[in-house]
Amino acid sequence: MEHGSFTDNSAATFSLTDEDHTIANAVRFTLNQDPRVTFCDYSIPHPSEARVNIRVQTTGDPAREVLKDACQNLMLMCRHVRCTFDKAVEDLKQAML
Repeated sequence: MEHGSFTDNSAATFSLTDEDHTIANAVRFTLNQDPRVTFCDYSIPHPSEARVNIRVQTTGDPAREVLKDACQNLMLMCRHVRCTFDKAVEDLKQAML
């Protein structure tokens, strides 16, 4: 769910349900690497509620697009880590033969 102004697309708060610090911190990190982002942080409204609010402010680009790009970058990073790990495991198995 997105909360924001209809006139200013460069700032919005996105509410992710069934999520916690794990994904929120990773998305926040990725967003803060983007030069289009002027501010990004997240909050958890209540510890017993599985919901995360991510606030994004940009230099003018639509916050929705910047968040989408950040999520795609995060998926690429995870894929790279997974491939690197799998290769290291395979190399270790080959070395043990």
